[in-house]
Amino acid sequence: MPSVMVLNQKKEVVETLKEKLSSSVAGVVVDYKGITVEDDTKLRRELREAGVEYSVVKNTLLRFAAKEVGYGELENVLEGTTALAVSKEDPVAAARILTKFADASKGKFVVKAGFVDGGVIDAAKVNELGKLPGKEQLLSMLCSALQGNIRGLAVALNAIAEKSGEAPAAEEAPAAE
Repeated sequence: MPSVMVLNQKKEVVETLKEKLSSSVAGVVVDYKGITVEDDTKLRRELREAGVEYSVVKNTLLRFAAKEVGYGELENVLEGTTALAVSKEDPVAAARILTKFADASKGKFVVKAGFVDGGVIDAAKVNELGKLPGKEQLLSMLCSALQGNIRGLAVALNAIAEKSGEAPAAEEAPAAE
């Protein structure tokens, strides 16, 4: 039977995991077996720069935390080596980085599942989410679309102003003859 101290440490880890899961907008669960230390270091750096927390977790402890937060469906994928990546701000960042890395690793690194908007999603949905542009890119696309509409409106108004300005000038010219 485990000692009281060990049980308390595990309870603390579960509480920390619950906090990570509940305070994140999205997360991804991966199987990291087979990647090199060098690749892992690069991956961690890229995730850190994107504001994503990445850590290796014990399946049993993550299972307890996930159940308590309402992500019990994750239980089906919690086997083998497991790492958890969570993002508190960008719902696409973790999925984008990890799916790109999984594609490049040729089967050594596998996306198991994820969660977003309070619900669990399977690996296929994580891959779809990973293909979406990031928050910055989406905002840029929105600004570009709005700017295009405003520019079109300005051109149309200018054309109307020029047309209405030409009509009186055309009428005056024959009268002057």
